[in-house]
Amino acid sequence: MKILMVLTSHNQLGNTGKPTGFWLEEFAAPYYVFRDAGLNITLASPKGGQPPLDPKSDEPDAQTDDTRRFRSDDAAQKLLANTEKLENVRVVDFDAVFYPGGHGPLWDLAEDKHSIKLLEQFWAAGKPVAAVCHAPGVLRHVTKPDGSPLVKGKRVTGFTNSEEEGVGLTAIVPFLVEDELKKAGGLFERTDDWGEYAVVDGHLVTGQNPASSTIAAEELLKLLNL
Repeated sequence: MKILMVLTSHNQLGNTGKPTGFWLEEFAAPYYVFRDAGLNITLASPKGGQPPLDPKSDEPDAQTDDTRRFRSDDAAQKLLANTEKLENVRVVDFDAVFYPGGHGPLWDLAEDKHSIKLLEQFWAAGKPVAAVCHAPGVLRHVTKPDGSPLVKGKRVTGFTNSEEEGVGLTAIVPFLVEDELKKAGGLFERTDDWGEYAVVDGHLVTGQNPASSTIAAEELLKLLNL
């Protein structure tokens, strides 16, 4: 089976002058869940090539077994450095899609026409769609074939307002994931800040935060009967 992982190409944290990008754990943990299950993994991003890493996710206190495994995995690092351009990706070539988070996706993937179209096609084809932490925000403009918001009436989760407040970026981000999912009619659920939590509704999987990356990926595997 083949899975597509879509990463951000955005590297600026609003107007702060600070860098951002994807969150390492949210890529590494699902990557190894999928690889260890025998899936063929393709990585893509809006600009292609090396996606920007949020440096905060590479600090010592953010490391996990999966991030350490990634740092010693030359093949995975080479794959990440050479992501395909999102506009060249075809839904027919994949069985599922997974979006890691980090703050970057709020600026580019949430508004990217290729990403929106891709998600709509995955959904319409009945293929699993999964996103973790800030990445559920990429669903904000995605619609079902009938034109209604994809998340309308769906149980969903994502980075909570209180977690965003906890990292001090409420006034910096272009939108709050929790608010946006609710605005689109999503039935937002959550656990305590920084706790593990993933929600499955039909073939949609969402995870709350970095700690939820592994369980969100595992729930996607279940939808693939793996």
